[in-house]
Amino acid sequence: MTGSRTRAIALAALLAALPQAGALADAPGPAGAAGLPAAVVGRAPAVADAAAAAGLPESARAALGAPSLAGAGTLRWFGFRVYDAQLWTGGEGLDPRDPTSRPFALELRYARTLSGDAIADRSAEEIARLGRGDAEARQAWHAAMRRLFPDVSEGDRILGLHRPGGAARFYLNGRLLGEVEDPRFGPAFFAIWLDPATVAPALREALLGPAAQAMSR
Repeated sequence: MTGSRTRAIALAALLAALPQAGALADAPGPAGAAGLPAAVVGRAPAVADAAAAAGLPESARAALGAPSLAGAGTLRWFGFRVYDAQLWTGGEGLDPRDPTSRPFALELRYARTLSGDAIADRSAEEIARLGRGDAEARQAWHAAMRRLFPDVSEGDRILGLHRPGGAARFYLNGRLLGEVEDPRFGPAFFAIWLDPATVAPALREALLGPAAQAMSR
């Protein structure tokens, strides 16, 4: 089966337009592109970074040190916005060849109502599709996500904090939901967005921002 056909099947399987749903993602562009404020489209000015970073959970800011916006984009499905995404990095920045080797935070601001169980189920399917973890680990991660992930409505924000070698921590609208302690989970979960085989490659490029552009040269 060709890569393009495999990706098309994966896209069709994610019609529910959940966090990892295959869809059209707006890439970084001029101010106002992707339906996002200019401060969060592509690479934002440092002043805008500081103002936006103040809205991150305090413990997430502490884990990152000096949060900086790496990139941002919007996931759409047949023109309908699913969520806006922002990727925050720490003082070390981001290694686009191995994004999970350094700490970061990924925040999704939802534009539609989705159930927490459905988000967990689709996330588990994508982790398996990407070949992350063994069957036993994936089963445990799926159960942990079902415990953690809440139902979301328009305007809700879920932030996932990745700390290499540590637990992945999740927040809803700035409030701590909990964490998955298995250090293997973070790289597997965030691969949904950052792995080259993601079903939303344009969103991946938008999130990685200038780091992705530098890698392609």
